[in-house]
Amino acid sequence: MTPQQRIRLARRHCGLSQAALGAAVGVQRSAVGHWEAARGKYPSVAHLREIAMVTGVQFEWLATGRGTMSLSADTALDSVAAADALLVDDPLELRLLVAFREAPTRSKAPLVEVVEQLAQLRTGRGRGKPASV
Repeated sequence: MTPQQRIRLARRHCGLSQAALGAAVGVQRSAVGHWEAARGKYPSVAHLREIAMVTGVQFEWLATGRGTMSLSADTALDSVAAADALLVDDPLELRLLVAFREAPTRSKAPLVEVVEQLAQLRTGRGRGKPASV
């Protein structure tokens, strides 16, 4: 099975259209069409990772064809990020977190930079480096 066929199979397996997968990954529908075309372009590793996460398939299977397509129950549980547990009590923090998660991938870094700059202005830290996390 080709990489293009694995991407199509993963998308169809989770019931997404090309447009829906594109939106979830942060690309246009046409990019997904290119990835699935017989002689189409191969997505970047970052996009493959996003496709695997969105569709719930093993990254290794999607990238190489090795292993199984579906996540085992243990792997699926281990794949849940700690941040996805929503251990947020502050409603404003929750709004910020939800907005960040719903933003297209290419918009996430600029969003973080804007928030860091606003925080620096509010706390009077000036224009130095943002606090390390």
